[in-house]
Amino acid sequence: MKPAAVAAPDASHPDVSLVRATVAGDHGAFRLLLKRYNQLLYRTARSILRDDTEAEDAVQEAWLQVYRALHGFRAEAKLSTWLVRIVVNESLGRLRVIGRRGDVVYLDAGIDNEFAAETNMQQPEAERPEPAAERGELRRILEARIDGLPEAFRTVFVLRAVQEMSVEETAACLGLPEATVRTRHFRARAMLRESLARELDFAIADAFAFAGARCERITESVLERLAHERGGP
Repeated sequence: MKPAAVAAPDASHPDVSLVRATVAGDHGAFRLLLKRYNQLLYRTARSILRDDTEAEDAVQEAWLQVYRALHGFRAEAKLSTWLVRIVVNESLGRLRVIGRRGDVVYLDAGIDNEFAAETNMQQPEAERPEPAAERGELRRILEARIDGLPEAFRTVFVLRAVQEMSVEETAACLGLPEATVRTRHFRARAMLRESLARELDFAIADAFAFAGARCERITESVLERLAHERGGP
């Protein structure tokens, strides 16, 4: 006899309850799990693949793997940790399949020889009434700079800074020592600061630019007024 599913699951149900309900055949419970972790898994896949479409495909495939294996989940680790491991493996596998094998830097590669203290991320400022277009442009610039980080640093940064995972959980997800997570996060922040500083330097040079049509309009207006004062045509 099939066990009864959790009645009317909602967002307040803990992961374990939703897992049990899903295994019992409750698709509503699985839908809640999808919505709860889609963003985490997409950000993880995107940090590895650097392609929106590939990342979405990787997340979908990872969820299918999760669904087929969910009956074997024993809650020995956090569900989020288990899910991230699956999507990381799927994403790295896709890199090999699509011919980017040379770009892969394994996440557990021992490249950190020294320990660097991690500084706390600054809390974001309160939302300012900026136009949506400006916020979108800033986001695109930041995403492009994150994409430019080396593989090993990029995924750690996304989980730590973007997804706001703890050092301990990030280490568990990626199979890394906690000291390595701290070091890579610290270095990723430093690389981003340097990259964004260069972007700012270029932008400053173009600040308050006054060329093209506006320059031409002012020029013609001044010349016209001078001609009028001189009594010319």
